Parts: sequence; C-alpha cells; structure tokens
Amino acid sequence: MKTLKANSISTFLSCLLLGSLAACNTVPPTNVHQPMSARPVAQPAVQALPGAIYQVSNATPLFENHRARHVGDTLTIQINEKTAAAQKGNTKTNRTQANSFSVPTLTGLPGKSFLNAALQTNSSNSLDGSGESNANGSFTGTITVTVIEVLANGNLLVSGEKQVGLNYENEFLRFSGVVSPSQIGFGNSVSSAQVADAHIEYRGTGSVDSAQIMGWLAKFFLTFLPF
Repeated sequence: MKTLKANSISTFLSCLLLGSLAACNTVPPTNVHQPMSARPVAQPAVQALPGAIYQVSNATPLFENHRARHVGDTLTIQINEKTAAAQKGNTKTNRTQANSFSVPTLTGLPGKSFLNAALQTNSSNSLDGSGESNANGSFTGTITVTVIEVLANGNLLVSGEKQVGLNYENEFLRFSGVVSPSQIGFGNSVSSAQVADAHIEYRGTGSVDSAQIMGWLAKFFLTFLPF
C-alpha cells in the first residue's frame, strides 16, 4: 500500500515537473493569419533565344523598383500605431417637494381629536455625478512579412514573425493583414496604418513574462472570493 502511494506521489511530481518545463518552452498563442510564411510558387522556365540581345528571363524594368506581388515575396511593415481616446460625462439632478395638510373645525362629527391638526412634509433629492476616462497607446517597430496569398482583387495577404532571444527570454513580434499593392511605397515598404485587418502582437516567454502572470491557483481562488 505504501509502495502504491509512493508511486502515485512520484508520478504526480513528475507530471508537475514536466508541465512546468513545457510551460517554460511554450510558444505564446497567436491570432495572426496562418501560415506565417510561404514558399514562392515555381514559375515555368522561359526558354532563352540564343543570339538575342533582349532576354525575357533576365529582363528588369528600368523605371520600377521591386515590389511584393507574388506568394513568397517579402514586404517590410513600418509599425507606427498611436491611439488616444477620451471620454467625460457629468450629470446633475435636483428635485424639491413640499406638502401640507390641515383639519378645520369639525361640528357634530366624530374625530374631534383631529381638530386644528396640521401636517406638513418636505422632501428634497439631488444627484451630482461625474466621470472621466482616458487611454493612450503607442507601438512602433519594423518587421518584414511574407505574402502568403494573393486575393482575387489583387490585394496581398501577408503574415510574418520576428523572434528575438536574449539570455533566457524570448520575444515574439507578429504581424498579419491585407495590403493593397497601390499602398506599397519606396523600398518595398508600407505603413501599418494602411494595412486592413491588421493583427499586431508583441509577446514574450521567460521569467520576466512569467512574473507578470497570476498563478493558476491564485486565479482559482480569486473566482470564489467576493472581495
């Protein structure tokens, strides 16, 4: 019996240790479009004509810089996101009410105890409420993504990831969205403000990231605590 308990405890501790090690190496989940990279589609080889000066296979436009347009092409995203929001509200109400009641002289009627009685009531209600909310955010950076699909209207669905490892910390910068070829500027780059359906993520794994996350046991008890 003791051996069975010891084996159970040992199995539990082993599973707990493996789970913690797996959690340390787990890549954070993502909401960007998948896959985050794609290989270019093989183009049919153009047969070169011997003796010709102009070769179609080696032709390069003289007045056009290279821009992403096919699956597998790369595109540089200039991330420059700034958000600011403010909301302010103020409410004031006031209400005053007065009532009076009097009993005149009663003759030949019961209820003489109420003679010359007077009743007066006053009530007053007021409300003064105000609220204010402000939010500001800024996110800048650069990431090169890959065209993973060319849509029917010519727009490009792009996605990509940049991973940076520093000691035992890993940082993940991910981006995906739909880019119009007309928005691609000089240097084969486009601003994130001109990307539709953009998903931008900046996450990390490691001891610094783990220190900012509440433990699962604390979350469990927090769901039952009323304060």
